[in-house]
Amino acid sequence: MVKSDDGRPDRKPSTRLVRVGRDEALTGPFVNPPVVHASTVLFPDTDTMLSRRQRYLYGRRGTPTSEALETAISDIEGASGTVICPSGLNAVSTALLSALSTGDEVLIVDCVYGPVRHFADTVLKRMGIDTVYFDPAIGTGIADLISERTAAVYLEAPGSLTFEMQDVPAIAGIAHDRGATVLFDNTWATPFFFKPLAVGVDLSIQAGTKYLGGHSDVNLGLVAANERHWPALKEAHGTMGLCAGPDDIYLGLRGLRTMGVRLERQMQSALTVAGWLQDRPEVARVLHPALPDDPGHALWKRDMGGACGLFSIILDGWSLDDTKSLVDGLDLFGIGASWGGFESLAILADPRKQRTAVPWAAEGPLVRLHIGLEDPGDLIADLKAGFDRIAAA
Repeated sequence: MVKSDDGRPDRKPSTRLVRVGRDEALTGPFVNPPVVHASTVLFPDTDTMLSRRQRYLYGRRGTPTSEALETAISDIEGASGTVICPSGLNAVSTALLSALSTGDEVLIVDCVYGPVRHFADTVLKRMGIDTVYFDPAIGTGIADLISERTAAVYLEAPGSLTFEMQDVPAIAGIAHDRGATVLFDNTWATPFFFKPLAVGVDLSIQAGTKYLGGHSDVNLGLVAANERHWPALKEAHGTMGLCAGPDDIYLGLRGLRTMGVRLERQMQSALTVAGWLQDRPEVARVLHPALPDDPGHALWKRDMGGACGLFSIILDGWSLDDTKSLVDGLDLFGIGASWGGFESLAILADPRKQRTAVPWAAEGPLVRLHIGLEDPGDLIADLKAGFDRIAAA
């Protein structure tokens, strides 16, 4: 493994983001690691190849570039090891497959990212693995759902569209008592604001496509494992032949160095915009756990050190056509999937299509906003102009 230049836990998070995963043995006098494009790796002799006594064996199984990012993520997650996947969804599927076998059952929180639900309802179902979806607010009640077949519990806090928090330490403790592996999607908070492994999670997942890359130009996924689950994760990842391209890995590593600065700016801008939206008559609710009156605020405040730029609003009694017109007419908010980049986004979403354990009911349509690096005053002015335009029509 690459030795981190300075991943000491007594260093502040921003310092560690800059220092981890850097090894002078690989970079020499340069700040960044080489971007190694490789498939074949040569051995000095047959004995070395047969014994596998070499730092690198094959391009798919590791290069100086991938090793630098793996080690950096392991340092900031407090993990025994990390694997890199070609997308966030692939990181989820890899993590789940490392924990599940035919005949098992997995419990998945009902506010989970939609494509994860699709993976469970299709691929896992074909493999003979049953999925049970549960209320995000279940807390210690998870004990009533765990059966002899339950091999894993999958959490995502806050949820992708509706932003419910979950009591991660409580659920993880009960799951472990019953022999289940705990997985957590940490894309929203990132390991900069939350370290799931420190509160009992076995596999911490993040879509590096989002805040790690930070510029909407890379697809990456990462899974960090604790000591108990690292061998199974490494085996599953290697056996399935997964790897990400060196240029994408390099962009992820570069994004890591500025992730803290971007997150803190986008958090503050998002809170400014969210606070303004709370006072608008057009808005019934703002779904953001960092707001004091949010139902998940106490859990967020206890467990996480910050928030990102993603949240949702519920429009008060609006029609679908008016909501579409609002989103279509915004100037500074693009319409597009993903988030975590430098640009602001707005999408219309219907959580009712993705809930089975707890029906979703709201006062009106849901719009998810991602607050980028634009000036929050300009974003507020853009939203106000949109509200005024719909009112005038």
